[in-house]
Amino acid sequence: MNRIKTDICVIGSGSAGLSVAAGAAQMGARVVLIERTIRDGIMGGDCLHTGCVPSKALLAAAKHAKSMGAGLGFGISPQPAEVDFAAVNDHVHEVIANIAPVDSVNRFEDLGVKVIHGAARFVSSREVEAGESRIRAKFFVIATGSTAAVPPIPGLDQVAYLTNETIFSLRERPEHLIIIGGGPIGMEMAQAHRRLGSDVTVLEAATALANDDPELTAVVKQSLRDDGVALFEKTKVASIASEGPGLTITVERDGESQFIQGSHLLVATGRTPTVEGLGLEAAEIQYARHGIKIDARLRTTNKRVFAIGDVTGGLQFTHVAGYHAGIVVRNALYRMPTKADHSAVPWVTYTDPELAHVGLTEAQALAQMGAGKFTVVKWDYAENDRAQAERDTRGFIKAIIAKNGKILGASIVGTHAGELIQSWVLALTAGLKITAFTAMIAPYPTLGEVSKRAAGAFYTPFLFGPRNKFIVRTLLRLP
Repeated sequence: MNRIKTDICVIGSGSAGLSVAAGAAQMGARVVLIERTIRDGIMGGDCLHTGCVPSKALLAAAKHAKSMGAGLGFGISPQPAEVDFAAVNDHVHEVIANIAPVDSVNRFEDLGVKVIHGAARFVSSREVEAGESRIRAKFFVIATGSTAAVPPIPGLDQVAYLTNETIFSLRERPEHLIIIGGGPIGMEMAQAHRRLGSDVTVLEAATALANDDPELTAVVKQSLRDDGVALFEKTKVASIASEGPGLTITVERDGESQFIQGSHLLVATGRTPTVEGLGLEAAEIQYARHGIKIDARLRTTNKRVFAIGDVTGGLQFTHVAGYHAGIVVRNALYRMPTKADHSAVPWVTYTDPELAHVGLTEAQALAQMGAGKFTVVKWDYAENDRAQAERDTRGFIKAIIAKNGKILGASIVGTHAGELIQSWVLALTAGLKITAFTAMIAPYPTLGEVSKRAAGAFYTPFLFGPRNKFIVRTLLRLP
């Protein structure tokens, strides 16, 4: 067996693992990267192959299809979109191919990383085996990501179904796509496929987009319904059965059973951390079904082993994986006792309109602080001149501000919400107060003005209230 000694051994080549490997190698550390799945010399995890990249590419195609029939308000005659679904699939995979070289084995080997193709398994607290190699490292990083969770629905194991890991391989447009799960993946895929010509039904056991403010999610849900998506919330999937070339789903809703027939089924009910086969017991690493146990420094119960990204069972976003990588580098390379802080982690659902959030929601602020301890400010897109010019005034911004002006959180629903939320992420990260927005000079006309206007609304009760009017009148009497 080939024995290797190294400084850092990274298990998994998703966003988290690649970020650690690239950063550590370029800083002078000896790095071994183990990946069990390498496609034509390309690594990269869920984000590149079956997650963020293909889903956004598909959404972009769907947005163009929608725009073909949306020009009437601009004086442009609508034209029905002619969708070549196979060509759309080509577009998706071309986007993946354009990004893939950044995650290639050749690039990482050029950086000085030793890449091993194989399944990693701990054989002791300090050693891992992969293929014909045994690796001993000062530090290990588990970044094996997650896989699609499949719920125990009667009959599901007897029918063909899709997950995010297989849906982007479709070359023919689904006639009727049924989606189980109303989270971000389910809602994005619902809108994309509907705009590309499929009939779409979404079945959600609780509330769609439940992690976001319901006042804002209502705008997104209405947009999907306007597109023609059949969205059923508080609907239990009782059973699934094959029906000719398609399938029939029995659901229970409002105390009654209904039957829904479709051609394709997408299961979008969350993610499960990938921990099987890692031999974590041999390394004295505690874990459970929901992920590997870690401390604030992202260390496992074996302090020489870090776990980052989806495998920890926390926030499952690519940008969180990248953030975790930076924490590991500081702890392992610089021996700085750096802790992860997830209080200002944003997320975006890339529907049309987009839905973005950072910090506390109104409900969370109320639960943590109590009534009267904070102020909710809003500003509608309809009051933004750029939104009027673009004829897309759906949505608004909603910010949560403490009485002393400290920013607690913000949510935006509307065009480019994912871009607009970034200034609020910066404000929360830097501990800025709302005056940072009111003092800012925003270019006109831009959608970004909604942030400044919302911030200004925080001071409206005082500026235009009786007390300030008295002060102004008194000062004006002075010579």
